[in-house]
Amino acid sequence: MNRTDKDVPLQGRWIAMIALLMAGFMNLIDVSIVNVAIPSLQEAFNANDSQIEWVVAIYILTFALFLLPAGRLGDVVGRRRMFILGVCVFTVASALCGMAGSIHALIGARILQGVGGAMMTPQTLAIVPALFAPKERGTAFALFGLSAGLATVTGPVLGGLLVSADVYGLGWRPIFLVNLPIGLIAIVAALKFVPKLPGQKGLEIDGVGIALGVLTVLLILFPLIEGRQLDWPMWIFGMLISSFPMLGLFIWWQRRRAAQGKAQLLPVTLFKDRNYMIGTVLVMLLFAGIPGFFFVLAIFLQVGNGLTPLQSGLTTMPFSIGVLIASIAAGRLGNRWPRLRISFGGGLLTVAMLAFPFLVPQILGDISPVSFIFPMLIAGLGLGTSVSPIFNAVLSQVNESDTGSASGALQSFQQLGGALGLAVMGQLFFAHVAAKEPTATNLVPVYSDALSMALWFATASFACMSILVWRLKEAHQPNGLNQSDNSTPA
Repeated sequence: MNRTDKDVPLQGRWIAMIALLMAGFMNLIDVSIVNVAIPSLQEAFNANDSQIEWVVAIYILTFALFLLPAGRLGDVVGRRRMFILGVCVFTVASALCGMAGSIHALIGARILQGVGGAMMTPQTLAIVPALFAPKERGTAFALFGLSAGLATVTGPVLGGLLVSADVYGLGWRPIFLVNLPIGLIAIVAALKFVPKLPGQKGLEIDGVGIALGVLTVLLILFPLIEGRQLDWPMWIFGMLISSFPMLGLFIWWQRRRAAQGKAQLLPVTLFKDRNYMIGTVLVMLLFAGIPGFFFVLAIFLQVGNGLTPLQSGLTTMPFSIGVLIASIAAGRLGNRWPRLRISFGGGLLTVAMLAFPFLVPQILGDISPVSFIFPMLIAGLGLGTSVSPIFNAVLSQVNESDTGSASGALQSFQQLGGALGLAVMGQLFFAHVAAKEPTATNLVPVYSDALSMALWFATASFACMSILVWRLKEAHQPNGLNQSDNSTPA
């Protein structure tokens, strides 16, 4: 039920909008808060490297896997119902994270958080047309972008403050418990002010496609995260190799469903869209470098150089400011010069990654957070410059009937790229630390070299993105889609 300019404005629509924004803000800020608290979590649970990687990776992975089916399920059961249920699941999972008594319990709760995040995220933008007439939607969508930018700015600092303050002796736990009042307010506001949106009868879920997709991703990511910890047994390589036929089986199943006229998890028409396929690779390259970068940087700053969580959060703040500034500028540019902006943004990210090895210290106490301002700001500007035109350029030539699925799939690949990059960069970082730490008399250069090695992956990803973007076809009649509001990472 989409509203028109002739309809009487819906009472309480802006309060309903606040509920949607609070849910999105809670989801985005959770990621950046956890990054800052990673060393504290590792110390509290005496967790090994792969376990602490899973705390971050499992959320990204679960979110990515359930994003598409959750969006489809919202069509079936109703967007409002799915949104409220998702916020409930996310809030309960946050409480379980905050009360976790072991690293395994925390990882399990993070899985539930990912499911909740995937349930509520696709519904937020889809509910807006039911709240606002077309003349008001521009303001509503702009608020999503502003909320995402604020989440990236406040996340690291808030996380550092909560961990450093040690509220009531709870240590790291408030970084999750802070979601409880936010979630409860969002649920109450949604129940009262978001209109009931009935589901569409006759729609179905591709259960086999979901299972095949989940297996394919697990066969790729599990070996990358656990392989080094298990000393690379042969069955780990067997899992990696078997991911290729599993991917082929997934594609075959999607084609079979299409031939039968049945719903697919990923519409096969997208496989034939050259712009979409290239754009998917671009999105994965861009986001392959971001979560892994912040993960290894947090370990480097706090474990390798002794910074507090608050100091670590403040060190990364220029990145968030850069994203916010560039996102505002991107909104003014609209759909102009997409390939140039994507390439330029990738170039800025590449330059920033190349600059870091020259700034890392070689002796304890020699680190200067101030010296990181320039590369962090440049990196933030790069991400903010490229993320909006990537989604616009990729989706602008997709058939109108496929835009919903295409958008959801692109966000899924965004998260998969993040999980893959996190696995690879974590592998490079921890492998170097494990090899050099036992014989080192000074650990600072060990962690500095490990950071430099991990950043080569991010550098290569961003550089490839800057070049590959020129293979995209220019959009002649853009449909005006802008998914950057849901895509700004923390």
